[in-house]
Amino acid sequence: MPSGTGAGAGSAAAAGGPGQRLNIGQVLDVLREDFPGVTIPKIRFLEDKGLIKPERTSAGYRKFSTDDVERLRYVLRMQRDHYLPLKVIGEHLDALDRGLEPPAIEPVVPTVPTVALAADGLPSPESFARRSDLRLSRKELLKVAEVDEELLEQLEQFGLVRVRAGTRHYDADALVIARTARELADFGLEPRHLRAFRTAADREVGLVEQVVAPLRRGRDTAAQARAEDAASEIAALSVRLHATLVKAGLQRS
Repeated sequence: MPSGTGAGAGSAAAAGGPGQRLNIGQVLDVLREDFPGVTIPKIRFLEDKGLIKPERTSAGYRKFSTDDVERLRYVLRMQRDHYLPLKVIGEHLDALDRGLEPPAIEPVVPTVPTVALAADGLPSPESFARRSDLRLSRKELLKVAEVDEELLEQLEQFGLVRVRAGTRHYDADALVIARTARELADFGLEPRHLRAFRTAADREVGLVEQVVAPLRRGRDTAAQARAEDAASEIAALSVRLHATLVKAGLQRS
């Protein structure tokens, strides 16, 4: 059986000795310290999948042993920390039941397209036209961007990072902004200092939209495509100008 470690294992031990049996509500209380999102339906689901097999009383009530609780803890940890599917977790448990060691598990983070992480330098129009389907949960964004909760909260407070409209997920732009903000923080630049970048960006967006607005009003089917191409071209040129002006200013100082 998988053995527990840390505070969670201590809680399981405190809940009862090896011979004691817990009802499903008590098991929930034990697990919630390490897995706040666990629910009774979740535990029942894992039982239905054959990953745990608690005893049943004559009245049909579930009774969980310490081994059952630790087995649940193993399943939940493999899902949360390593994104393993239940079928693979079941294979691990089967190996453990037969006295074998499960395969070594490497730390896992979501795979992010290289283009989302690469610095464009002086971007081309194509980089502005590119769309990414990347969707990250908050936990995934914190892990992949290597930022802490406090920094992310500040970035959101100052309007630098936000979830995609109508969703609870972050996109590739949020990832790049969070990583860049973390790197700038190494030089003492905090999110409150970066509001000027947000303001400048909003002004540039407004200027681009003003220029392409007449194109968007075109009646032919290609009007929208022409507007998008123009917006990408103007955006690339504006960023090139901005970067060059900053470079020239630093060289004069």
